[in-house]
This record gives sequence, C-alpha cells and structure tokens, in this order.
Amino acid sequence: MATTRNASTRWEGSLFEGAGSVTLESSGIGTYDVSWPARAEEPDGKTSPEELIAAAHSACFSMALSNGLAKAGTPPTSLDTRAAVEFTPGTGITGIALTVTGVVDGMSEQDFVAAAEDAKANCPVSKALAGTTITLEASLAS
Repeated sequence: MATTRNASTRWEGSLFEGAGSVTLESSGIGTYDVSWPARAEEPDGKTSPEELIAAAHSACFSMALSNGLAKAGTPPTSLDTRAAVEFTPGTGITGIALTVTGVVDGMSEQDFVAAAEDAKANCPVSKALAGTTITLEASLAS
C-alpha cells in the first residue's frame, strides 16, 4: 500500500532577505525556520532543504541497512549513520557523504561494508537522489 507524506513551506520576502518556515504536516512534529543564510552560510538556529534531505537520507539508509542485515540473519544491535549533503550556491547539491558505524554480532567488516553498499544503492531516498554523487564509509564499531 502506498503512503503519502506531506510538508509545507511558507516563505515571505526575497530569497536573500526573506525567510520562511517548513511544517512537517504528516507527523505534526513541528515547524522549522528556514532562510538563505541558513542554507548558504551559517545555520544560526534555522534549517535548510539540504539538512532535511540529510535527515531523510540517513534515516532511510539506516532502515534499509537494518532490514538487509536482518534478512541475512545478522540483525544489527545499533547503526549510527550520518549524511552530509554538500550545497554550492549557484550549482546546487554537489554530493552526499554517508558514514555508518554498526554493531553487528557475528559479521565480518567486509560483509558489513557489502551490506552497507547494497543499502546505499537501494534505499528509496538514494534512488530518488540518483543524479547526485553519493559516497559511503562503513565500518563496524571496534
């Protein structure tokens, strides 16, 4: 069954001097301020489209990796994933770097990296961002 999730933005003013707010409507968990300086300079307590993409990508990737590991008989104890979305004004999103550290009993580092690569290639957010270079660093916690 398909699901639809909704968010909305109210923006006032020009790009550089204006500001807005993003509301996560489906979950109802909040409204977050956005601005050009938060996007291209310093966040200063505001978010950006790129930070929201990073949140979506790190969550989606973690879910996909967790599922893949469980299907292989080695469910993770924990996964810590960071997504860094690079934005260059005038160009756009120029890359996404995923970094994951996992605690997975009974799994080799090589198998963990392979599972992470599969999750990177197949999570729905990665697929939606297919035109962007996505890199991955994966390791087991020591």
